[in-house]
Amino acid sequence: MSHPASASRYFVPQPSHWPLVGSIALLLLATGAVLMMNSVANGGFVLTGGFVVLAIMLFGWFGRVIGESEGQRYNLQVDRSFRWAMGWFIFSEVMFFVAFFGALFYIRVLAIPDLASPEQAALWEGFQDAWPSAGPGASDPFSQMHAWGIPAVNTLLLLTSGATLTWAHWGLIAEKRTQLIIGLLLTIVLGVIFLSFQVYEYGVAYADLNLKMTTGVYGSTFYMLTGFHGFHVTLGVTMLTVILFRVLKGHFTAERHFAFEGVAWYWHFVDVVWLGLFIVIYWL
Repeated sequence: MSHPASASRYFVPQPSHWPLVGSIALLLLATGAVLMMNSVANGGFVLTGGFVVLAIMLFGWFGRVIGESEGQRYNLQVDRSFRWAMGWFIFSEVMFFVAFFGALFYIRVLAIPDLASPEQAALWEGFQDAWPSAGPGASDPFSQMHAWGIPAVNTLLLLTSGATLTWAHWGLIAEKRTQLIIGLLLTIVLGVIFLSFQVYEYGVAYADLNLKMTTGVYGSTFYMLTGFHGFHVTLGVTMLTVILFRVLKGHFTAERHFAFEGVAWYWHFVDVVWLGLFIVIYWL
């Protein structure tokens, strides 16, 4: 039997088997990836099994947390701990992208000029201090992905999605469920369109621009930064879809809706990262 949370009682959940299931999923994923990279038979099946177990874990564990929340087991102190946890998680994601932006800064501002300096002329004769560059010794020609095309459209899409999500949040606070549902649905659709354009952009880059992961340092940094961002957009769309289904089931109130806010924080973080990518990858 569930009991509503009180201000003086901090909810402590019962022992759970889900962390063990998650550990098994990670073991299968790591093992399957290593087997595939070494061309060992059945490595793909092991990797797929890891993803299946991971999906089961996420569905079961988050389902349990949702049940506890809807059963009013959490008080404001638990809500505060969730906010701190989400804040630190987003900070870790910020540091993840800072590492890649830092690598790009090092390449463009320090490494390329140094390799093109007179001191290095004997090693890399004729190498120019210019960007984009595949690096010294590269001979495979490629073209740069320009900003004023699909990247600019995708920027507009993500900025608009941030506005529609904020509009949905206003609807939740004002207890306007129709506005909340429409705003969430629009945000999800805009995210899916963004991902579709990115897939198309990658196809153009490979087929027409000869821009690949193997295209030296420019190709590798381009795909690492934009690819990981696309992965985060995919996660964001997935989380927003879960939130939409919860809204349709009648979850969340104007006063208690941290799950919605946490996903909104994550989506706005994804928007900000894309602005940085648009400037340093496509524009400059």
